[in-house]
Amino acid sequence: MAKIPPFPGTSGKRAWRTAFDALRKLLANGDDTTQVFRIMRSLNVGDTANGYARLIATSDGGRMAYERVELAQRFADRAWVAGFAPGTVGAAYREFLATTGYSADGLVEVSRLDPAETDVFHPYAWMGRRTRDVHDIWHVLTGYKADETMGEACLVACSYAQTRGLGWAFIAGGAALKSLRATGGTLFAQAVREGYRNGRRAAWLLGEDYEALMHEPIDAARARLRIADPMLYRRAQSVLGARLASYASAQKERAQAALA
Repeated sequence: MAKIPPFPGTSGKRAWRTAFDALRKLLANGDDTTQVFRIMRSLNVGDTANGYARLIATSDGGRMAYERVELAQRFADRAWVAGFAPGTVGAAYREFLATTGYSADGLVEVSRLDPAETDVFHPYAWMGRRTRDVHDIWHVLTGYKADETMGEACLVACSYAQTRGLGWAFIAGGAALKSLRATGGTLFAQAVREGYRNGRRAAWLLGEDYEALMHEPIDAARARLRIADPMLYRRAQSVLGARLASYASAQKERAQAALA
């Protein structure tokens, strides 16, 4: 089997110091999404290339790679998103946007560590953008809340199982460890571990045709993709309550109150 070539100009080395600095800032302020992308760039060495190779080896992946649809543009198309029938993945995504205030454009913006950055025209870079752009769709499919520390930690654990990108594991592990002190128990950490297990059991989500998936009834999609109901996560939500489930955001609020 031919060896997968690296992305041009990269060293293949992980930037651990940058990753630890970004994790410290992220756990101090769970809303500082820019730190997520600092960690991804520091630790996910070679994972996008591996994902691209896996994609083009699937029955539909070669076509999707050839077409190179930019999913952020599709998800940001309000008319397209407005057209999905009730009960579909697309309708659930529409509700997600309405309730969180998030947007596909916003995710693109925070992923650019330098405002002057532009999209790189390379297959691996396209695969990286694809991985970024489906993140909120994964929130919708898995049921993990996006505006909650625990929901994000569970989804990044699931994402590690799906992509094997070390950055995902780094964030999930850091959030779970800090939760032991922040919540005074293990429910948060148990939910994160469940996210990893559910990610391993699910079908490979990066291989999906998302333009087609958005039209699929969401319950049927979850069943087909073997996405399990996150029972430990829901139990932790119930026991911990909203404040402890979002302990990183609560830390930001306390810091801001102290400065007021």
